[in-house]
Amino acid sequence: MATDFLTQIQAMVDPILEDFGLECVEIEFKRETQGQVLRIFIDKEGGVNLDDCASVSRELGAVLEIDDPVPGAYRLEVSSPGLDRPLKTPRDFERFAGQPVTIKMVIMLDPDQRGHSRKTFKGTLLGMADDSVRVEQSDKKGGEVLLPLADISKAHLEPEF
Repeated sequence: MATDFLTQIQAMVDPILEDFGLECVEIEFKRETQGQVLRIFIDKEGGVNLDDCASVSRELGAVLEIDDPVPGAYRLEVSSPGLDRPLKTPRDFERFAGQPVTIKMVIMLDPDQRGHSRKTFKGTLLGMADDSVRVEQSDKKGGEVLLPLADISKAHLEPEF
């Protein structure tokens, strides 16, 4: 049910974002202490600004008002994915090559065959190789690892200060 609902919202969001030259990073629908929130995270090359968020919010709000796919009362929020942007698609992993990342796997892996299985990998994103994400590890284990995209549960950029 929730997946169908989010797929329907995604189908409404994508054409609007395309018109603005933006991409949808993530859609959340959550119950919070002050009610339900439909949160749309948007991005573009060079990052988004307040005007981008406001324009999408106005346009999407009008479409949602007419089609009314969201059950009950809710608050619409459109925002940037932030400095710790999630990475989900092969395009994301290619686009942000050279950036520091943290990747959490669904299963324990020992990609360098050293007998040290783990689920979390930190380092510099190197891009994609076939269906795997390439990472130069930043910890004491070091070296490049290949992490199967299908086994990644969560990946995000690590902000540099």
